[in-house]
Amino acid sequence: MSKRKGKGVSDVSAVKRRSVTADLKHQRPSPSRGAPSSTGDIGLIESITLKNFMCHHWLGPFQFGPNVNFIVGNNGSGKSAILTALIVGLGGKATVTNRGMSLKDFVKTSENTADITVKLRNRGQDAFKRDVYGDCISIEHRISSDGCRTCRLKNKSGQLVSNKKEELTAILDHFNIQLDNPVSILNQEMSKQFLHSKSESDKYKFFMKATLLEQMKRDYIHIKQTKTVTRQQVERQEESLKDLKQEFLQKKERYEKWPSFSEMKVVLENLKKAMAWCLVREKEQLVQQLQEDVEKDANNPKHQDNLQLCQSEVTQVEKMLQCIKSRVDSKRQEQESLSEDNLRLKEQVKVVSKAHKEQELVYFRALNKLKQSEKEQDLLQERINKAKTSVSLDNDVDTEYTKQQKKISSLKEQLAELETKGSKLNQEIKNKHQALFTGREERDKLRLEERNIQVMYESKLRRKNQILASRTNKLKRFGDQVPDLLGSIAEAYATGRFLKRPVGPIGACISLKDPMLAVAVECCLRSFMKAFCCDNYKDEAVLQELMCSYYPKGNRPQLIVSRFSEKVYNIQGRKAHHPEYPSVLDIITATSPVIINCLIDMRAIESILIIKEKDKARRVMQQGRPPKNCREAFTAEGDQVFSNRYYTSDFSMAKYLGGDLETEISMLESDLENHQAQLSRFQLHVTSVTEDIISMENNLNNTIMTLKKTLVSVNQVKASITELETAGEEHIDDISSLEEVAQENRQKIEAEKQTVYEAKTELDKHQRAAEDTESKYSAVRERIDQLSDDMEALKDEQLMLDAECAKHDRTLKILETKLKAHDDNIQAMNIDLAEREEELQEYVAKATEISPERQHVTGSTRSIDTEITRLKKKIKVFESNHGEQEQVVREYAEALTLYREKTNQVRGLQRFIDQLDNIMSDRQNRYKTMRHSLSDVSYTSITF
Repeated sequence: MSKRKGKGVSDVSAVKRRSVTADLKHQRPSPSRGAPSSTGDIGLIESITLKNFMCHHWLGPFQFGPNVNFIVGNNGSGKSAILTALIVGLGGKATVTNRGMSLKDFVKTSENTADITVKLRNRGQDAFKRDVYGDCISIEHRISSDGCRTCRLKNKSGQLVSNKKEELTAILDHFNIQLDNPVSILNQEMSKQFLHSKSESDKYKFFMKATLLEQMKRDYIHIKQTKTVTRQQVERQEESLKDLKQEFLQKKERYEKWPSFSEMKVVLENLKKAMAWCLVREKEQLVQQLQEDVEKDANNPKHQDNLQLCQSEVTQVEKMLQCIKSRVDSKRQEQESLSEDNLRLKEQVKVVSKAHKEQELVYFRALNKLKQSEKEQDLLQERINKAKTSVSLDNDVDTEYTKQQKKISSLKEQLAELETKGSKLNQEIKNKHQALFTGREERDKLRLEERNIQVMYESKLRRKNQILASRTNKLKRFGDQVPDLLGSIAEAYATGRFLKRPVGPIGACISLKDPMLAVAVECCLRSFMKAFCCDNYKDEAVLQELMCSYYPKGNRPQLIVSRFSEKVYNIQGRKAHHPEYPSVLDIITATSPVIINCLIDMRAIESILIIKEKDKARRVMQQGRPPKNCREAFTAEGDQVFSNRYYTSDFSMAKYLGGDLETEISMLESDLENHQAQLSRFQLHVTSVTEDIISMENNLNNTIMTLKKTLVSVNQVKASITELETAGEEHIDDISSLEEVAQENRQKIEAEKQTVYEAKTELDKHQRAAEDTESKYSAVRERIDQLSDDMEALKDEQLMLDAECAKHDRTLKILETKLKAHDDNIQAMNIDLAEREEELQEYVAKATEISPERQHVTGSTRSIDTEITRLKKKIKVFESNHGEQEQVVREYAEALTLYREKTNQVRGLQRFIDQLDNIMSDRQNRYKTMRHSLSDVSYTSITF
């Protein structure tokens, strides 16, 4: 009979019960070997009904007889569907049927669910839960299109009994229905395999499985394993028995030490009595001291004397303050009367000042007009004198004028030539400026290209040095400072600065399953190859501090902060799947799950495919719908492919994950030689262009100097022409008309002098009036200022007296408060004294209750309290260690009983294991004998 194995045994008693039960089951006869119940009462399939199963909309119900049943029909009529549904309907897996890999394959196309109903007969003496299910058990399975299934077990009347798989397993075990046994259910594939197999070992395995010998062998192996577990538990019980014995001895020792505890309690009671009378003594001393303090305070007149003295000082200060206030009032009245005069004089000063300024303006206007007339008269007189002198020179004027005109004509021709020369020089300078600008642009371009090549040369030189250094240290591929940085990280972690040690660089922690994809992976990860991972922001701050010593600011590796996990994320629902091409996650391996989780978070490597060929990458990503959960792909050359765009990689060789160092070094050396040759050519070209620019700058400067000299000559010629033309225009004025104008100007000057004199006289008059008014106003202002100063001094004195008066008032209030507080204190002390006396009586009464006779105590309450506390702690420790007497006795008896019971139990288990060894040896011998006999019978049957 086939029995399903259970889980591991939880304790020794469970092992014993199950072993005994298994033994009884093997001893009773099997229903298949002539049990009292009649054949066909239990476990027979009465009917099966299918709905939307495989390609059938509805099949059944098929009714089966109690003996042999034959199902016939054409191909596709549903014979195999009934057998498949029978396996699935009884709880079998899809793979057992050889008709599908998943349950969802059995749901009819365009349908959501499929239903299977199997009815089993349940009659007779060995029926399964007859009172619950009745004569028939209905097993209903529903399979959904997503592969899920639900099972419902119903009784004969159709009521739901259970929907648990364990209940169905129990039913199959009870009816001895074995779905995976080819003798019970032999499908087409198994029969073909059995008939076409030429291997004797395969046929023997089939024989072992069909005769249940294989199941029996597994049962024996399971019993042996259970026996081993039981023996281990017995050994553990023996170890715990030693601890139990030790506990028993400890409780016995506590039981024997109990009598010494009563002596400590007697000492504690005596200390409590002494403590009571000691408190009475302290209270008596306190009452006596309080009485002395009350008498002393009642006879102290200090507070009353201080109050009277302060009252006299307050009266004196108030008199002085009243005198100051009267003086301030008189000053204020005088100031108010002067304020009216001050305002009146201020208005007069404004009026007089305004009149004085207006008259001053009239005077200065007349004076300026006089000076202007005198100046014009002087110029007119000069012209008259010049006209008289030039009369004698009239004969020579014509000859001089002709010479001047010839000279002007010559200078104009010279000016035209100089202007033409200047225009040519300007155009030449403009052309040379343009040529110089073009040359400088060419030089700048050459220098920029030279700088770019120099940068590439230095970059590849550093890369070459890194690769050479990485021959002995792989970490130097990520920077010369990385090994030192990792050493600092290890040292900081050892000193406890990191909560969790940072991981990185990421490129040093990963490796590739296919080295040919190194360029693709580096193009995918890019800057993450040199990044570090931190568990928290505190560790990130410490790592930033360490990096300051190795990297310049702005050029440090990226730091990624994410909580470290010991397991890789579950990405089944969002991983890109393709039957031919792997994802980045599939082709890399990492030293820690932290690296994989970090790349999943930051780069989503589970959704990026690696497709080596460009054409296939375009076809997969862009000529149809991309694979599920795939958002981008990379080719072996590093090209990045999206569903709507394509980016060509600028990487030609892997920098960090490449394996062939010598090839990369040789390529770098070749590139360095090419860059060196290019630098030499560019340097020669730049030198030649620079020399041409210097030559052009010198020519341009010479031309500019020539132009400046030409412009100076032009200005000189123009000045000469202007001077000659001005001299030619001069003519001799009419002397008589000039003398008439001069006479009129002299009369005008005399009138203006009279006007200036009158204006000066009026101005002096206004100035004297302004000075008188200003002196009066100043006198009133000075008196007002003096009164203000006097009032300020009086106010300061008044403020001082106010402050002093307020101070005395506060002092008076304080003294009154102190006097009242003194009286209240005396009253409170009297009340307190009465309370203390009553409290003393209570303490005496309590002490008398504790100890009727007064105890003579020499120590203080603190020392007695310390001793009581010490004894209480000692008693408490004793009680915590030993407990109460009844509890100690009870625990001792329980420990003794438990120790004896466990000892007997371990001995019984050891005897049971020995008996089980004998039974198993006998059963294995019988098993070997039965297997040989069955083999002989089977061989004889097959042979004949």
